[in-house]
Amino acid sequence: MKSIIDIEIVVPNQTRYLSMIGKIGENLVRELDRFKGDREELAHHLNVVLTEAVVNAIKHANAADPNKDIQIRISASDQEICIKVYDSGQGFDLTSVPDPSFETDPLDEKGRGIFIIRSLMDSVEYKKSNGGNVLEIKKKLG
Repeated sequence: MKSIIDIEIVVPNQTRYLSMIGKIGENLVRELDRFKGDREELAHHLNVVLTEAVVNAIKHANAADPNKDIQIRISASDQEICIKVYDSGQGFDLTSVPDPSFETDPLDEKGRGIFIIRSLMDSVEYKKSNGGNVLEIKKKLG
């Protein structure tokens, strides 16, 4: 029996859809057949990661342009969850994003989203894709 879940979402470049996208991630975790870990923790982590990734695409990559869309693809197998967030911006070097300086300026948000995503997931890549870019995030389930 096939146990791969593949979800594609396209939403307008607006933050009003963040909650919905986060809830889709939560619900996906609750439907995983063979996951033996803490479902509520993973569901919360996926909500946070999806929200941070999409808000970064809206604000930075798509420059808050309401005429653009955000495409999200979530794939889940027995081994891992893979999230891809596509944008049409200029792109950036993921390795050049510094961790936020919580000690010197706890309110500084620069780099916070990427820091959170890296902290909660197993791999994070950002690369060119089909005339735009894709942030690819993976979490191992085994």
